[in-house]
Amino acid sequence: MTVLAPLDSIPEGAARGVTVRGDGGKRELILVRRGGRVHAYVNACPHLGTPLETFPDRFLDYTGRRLLCSTHGASFRIEDGHCLRGPCAGRSLVRVPVKVEAGAVVLAGAIPPPPPPMR
Repeated sequence: MTVLAPLDSIPEGAARGVTVRGDGGKRELILVRRGGRVHAYVNACPHLGTPLETFPDRFLDYTGRRLLCSTHGASFRIEDGHCLRGPCAGRSLVRVPVKVEAGAVVLAGAIPPPPPPMR
């Protein structure tokens, strides 16, 4: 079992970045807690593959309702990672399977590869 973070380290309505190290090297993930659920995504914008945040754990827009890519302003739904506006509109962040177990957010499957950048 790979523990990503204690559940109580992600307040309701907040997002947090985590690094997972394994045989394939390190992977950067985004964890977002909303509506009693935790959503997880590979921290790579579908536009250029860059991390979403410029500053640690600054993933949400000013309303706290969308994930925001700080590189070009793409806006993503928290619930499914779908890009609503920006240069990658219509594409999605890569979802990572997670579950909450014994007060911790844990991986519930393999971490998919990040999307290829758009050309």
